[in-house]
Amino acid sequence: MSGFTLASRVEHWLEVKQSRFLATGFPISDTLQAMDLLEIAKQQPATHHCWAYKLGSNYRFSDDGEPSGTAGRPILSAIDGQQLDAVMVIVTRWYGGINLGTGGLVRAYGGAAAECLRLAERKPLLVWLEAKLQCDFSLTGSVHMLLQQYQAEKLDESFNELGWQLHFRIPAQYLSKLAIKMSDLSRGSAVLSACDETP
Repeated sequence: MSGFTLASRVEHWLEVKQSRFLATGFPISDTLQAMDLLEIAKQQPATHHCWAYKLGSNYRFSDDGEPSGTAGRPILSAIDGQQLDAVMVIVTRWYGGINLGTGGLVRAYGGAAAECLRLAERKPLLVWLEAKLQCDFSLTGSVHMLLQQYQAEKLDESFNELGWQLHFRIPAQYLSKLAIKMSDLSRGSAVLSACDETP
């Protein structure tokens, strides 16, 4: 995963033929968080809560009762159009009594989402790699200093007859640098292996 996400929550209001649309964009780190945000949004009484999110290659969207293809997909297209990732947009509609037609709905939902995201402050999206390290007990102090230097976060650790085993996550851009430092520090005896990629 690379590119940009939102720096913080952002809102944009749009009124079309007496219907009011509130587009709210959020940076998200996982699908559970996305669904929690949706549940919170649904506590606000409104006609529809249409939404979409994109998280790497994972995406979902919903028309929430609007005609198929008129809300969720245009919102997702707005996220893609702004080249954002790890983002959810919820567009809440309060019906104003005048039907907008399918074209009008697509323009309203997609337009509200696109303008919301266009106005939003962005931040670079960090790609985190999970990794495991096995090394001698004597290196724990030096390794902790290195992890701090490369913004790594310890997830788990254990000790066994082979030495110290550490499970951590680190920004992807630093993993190869850490591997070189660990090789030098341990004279090639430390074993460092990447696990997977998370936003």
